[in-house]
Amino acid sequence: MNKPIVFTKESIKQAGEALSKGGLVAFPTETVYGLGADATNPQAIKKVFEAKGRPSDNPLIVHIKDPKDIEPYVNEVTSLHHQLMNQFWPGPLTIIFEMKNGAFDPIVTGGKSTVAFRMPDNEVALALLNENSFPLVGPSANKSGKPSPTSYEHVLNDYPKGEIDGVLKNSEPLTKIGIESTVVYPKKGQVFILRPGNITAQQLEDKGFTVTEMTPDDQLESGQILSPGVKYTHYSPEQPVYLIAYPKTIKEWRKVITQLSKDEKIGVLADESILKELDTNQIVSTYSLGQKGDIKEHTRRLFSGLRALEQTKATIIVAQGLKETQENHGFMNRLTKASNFVL
Repeated sequence: MNKPIVFTKESIKQAGEALSKGGLVAFPTETVYGLGADATNPQAIKKVFEAKGRPSDNPLIVHIKDPKDIEPYVNEVTSLHHQLMNQFWPGPLTIIFEMKNGAFDPIVTGGKSTVAFRMPDNEVALALLNENSFPLVGPSANKSGKPSPTSYEHVLNDYPKGEIDGVLKNSEPLTKIGIESTVVYPKKGQVFILRPGNITAQQLEDKGFTVTEMTPDDQLESGQILSPGVKYTHYSPEQPVYLIAYPKTIKEWRKVITQLSKDEKIGVLADESILKELDTNQIVSTYSLGQKGDIKEHTRRLFSGLRALEQTKATIIVAQGLKETQENHGFMNRLTKASNFVL
């Protein structure tokens, strides 16, 4: 098989043609790279599941270029849906709708009666969507279970043997946000958060919405797993990840590193204030999350850091946990899922 083609803004027409022929093209969004396929072509979507190794009951998010594009596929766009779209689209918010019967093949929805839509806030993604009349499914373009890709190189690393047709290069080295979208289900006057992300409960409440956050356990108990990224293991590199829970002093960090380095080769994922204080003789590699307190940069670099350390000689990854706040919630949700141990 041929290696995936690297498309650019100049060759975006060819990327669109590949999709129109039932091919798979990874594309950048402001969150992470998505693995694109024609959302109206079940055979193309089947290839998405095969390439990723994705469980078939894990629903997909459908990406659109204009809010009007949802109308042929949904039963109703309620006033609550309209308010959310007006406030947060284009952007990192996925909104769940009740689907018209048979509007999408069950492979898109995981056999459910609902469908999730998002309008990305990325000029390259929107340009790709404008190449064809159909919407695109776009699950994160990683092999299932791995950290989501935030650069085109990450995608190429995951699909070296041509399992996908190509990847569309972003205008920036890393995607802007670095973790997947917030997923919400508007129902009975409330906005239920099914998956945390860059848009927080506080931001929704500040816009006047009544918000309830549902944990994976809440959703499992209800028998309603309507969101991707909830039911299955995600975001994990090859090596075990040790999460250093907040708060830890530098003295406590050094003690942990000293203890672990007796048996392991350590890679460290942390901010600059911690990295500069550690004994480099006990560490084989580091990846900086940026300056202390810069949560946007921490989040942007999280998956890139896990992937970079995975490629080193480290046998374990020690990662910095943050204080659990609204702003840090998306970061901590992804890092906790990636972690094997909490210290």
